[in-house]
Parts: sequence; C-alpha cells; structure tokens
Amino acid sequence: MDYSVDKTDAQWREQLTPEQYRVLREAGTERPWTGELLDEERAGLYTCAACGAELFKSGTKFDSHCGWPSFYESVRPEAVELIEDNSHGMVRTEVRCASCGSHLGHVFPDGFGTPTGDRYCMNSLSLNFTPEGNA
Repeated sequence: MDYSVDKTDAQWREQLTPEQYRVLREAGTERPWTGELLDEERAGLYTCAACGAELFKSGTKFDSHCGWPSFYESVRPEAVELIEDNSHGMVRTEVRCASCGSHLGHVFPDGFGTPTGDRYCMNSLSLNFTPEGNA
C-alpha cells in the first residue's frame, strides 16, 4: 500500500520515543494495563501518534477488560488498514494506520454486545487523544 505519510527510518526514530518506535514501527505491544489511554473516558478523538490521522471517536470506545483501549469501529473504514497476521503461532488481524502504515494493534471478532461485534484492541502508545473542544 502507498501511504500518504512517507518518512525514512531515521525520521521516525527522531520523531518517536524509543517505546513508540518499537510499537508503531516494529509492531510491538505495550504491556497490558499500563497504557495512559486505557481509562480515558472523556469525549474526544483518538489520532495516530505517528502522523496525526484521525482513527477512533471516543463514542466507540468500550471497556473490554483486556488491558488495552478498545473500540468497536474506526472513524472511517478507510482510516485503518487490516492485514492478516500469522505471527506468534496465531492467526490475527493487524490494524495499521492507513496514512502512515504504523502498527496500532489488532482487531478481534469478539466485541460481544457492541454494534459491530468487533474489538479493536489498540496500544495507547500508538494513539494521541484530543478532548472534545480542544481541537
């Protein structure tokens, strides 16, 4: 896929913290229950921590008790890229930012009780949050 935000590895390393780089650019995962946005309950917008693209609205966030911020849908279907992930002996669906290709987390079809049935399990390090009225 051609991404609208195209930076060199050196540029990403300069822009991101080492931990953000590990998650966003190397498809790492932050430890569960440690993310700053896990318990965020204010109304607002979640954007890509690497490029600022709009990803999720606060109204789609729910407590899935999995240890990472969870959403039942992205702000627009084309905001994220879904890729089959066969790593670690599992079949999962990786979620990447469609603007810059950064790893955000994974989506699972186990969001029972949500309008879509999906659970976008995202790393807090992959997201920035802007409270409503602070745009």
